[in-house]
Amino acid sequence: MGEGGVQGTGHRLTIEGKGHPPVSGVMVEAPAPASLLVLGHGAGAPMTHPFMEALAQALSAEGISTLRYNFAYAEAGRRRPDHLRRLLAVVASALRAGRECAEGLPLFAGGKSMGGRMTSTLVADRAGGANADDPTAALAGLVFFGFPLHAPGRRGTERGEHLADVPCPMLFHQGTRDRLADLDLLRPLLDKVGPSATLHVVEGGDHSLGMLKRSGRTLDGVLAEVAAVTAGWAGRVAVARAATR
Repeated sequence: MGEGGVQGTGHRLTIEGKGHPPVSGVMVEAPAPASLLVLGHGAGAPMTHPFMEALAQALSAEGISTLRYNFAYAEAGRRRPDHLRRLLAVVASALRAGRECAEGLPLFAGGKSMGGRMTSTLVADRAGGANADDPTAALAGLVFFGFPLHAPGRRGTERGEHLADVPCPMLFHQGTRDRLADLDLLRPLLDKVGPSATLHVVEGGDHSLGMLKRSGRTLDGVLAEVAAVTAGWAGRVAVARAATR
């Protein structure tokens, strides 16, 4: 991992690893960080999307530093996501970079839509077999900002079946208007996962937690709420994790 200069808000990084070309990352440090969250972007937009920037700033205000990163296809300017192996390879490299940047802070990971799902897929795949060098072993928990349970209009839970194999706590931020996650399907799925899964429902939010104008709420306000909930949950998870060591 190499570090470049400062561009806009945050430190630009180059993330290297096996199974993918180098990709960019941006580290946004909270003024008094209590944890670090590694954030993957959604399928349709890179890490520089305004949603990702606004989310990083909201989390920073709540004491959560973030490292967000591009998947290889987004780095190259392509719109179609890479094959699964390459997506997971980038997640693994980003987690290694996050472990270095955390410098002892509790480490969390996840992301927007696909970025979160790829993170949980990697963690589930490596559960039980992770060694000390595996970056997934360092994770205190996962955070999802719109988990993509199914395609629009295709109700099903196959994309979320692996969540039962994730060994760490998980926090799901989901809107009631999310066309990629019917809450009538997600709730029973998370009930099966058990107490390690926490659901925070954003009333009126869509897949990007956006609100209808008539709600009177702005995205900035929603992200401030989401960040506060994340900070409270992460703090409790970190305390519980420390108590078991």
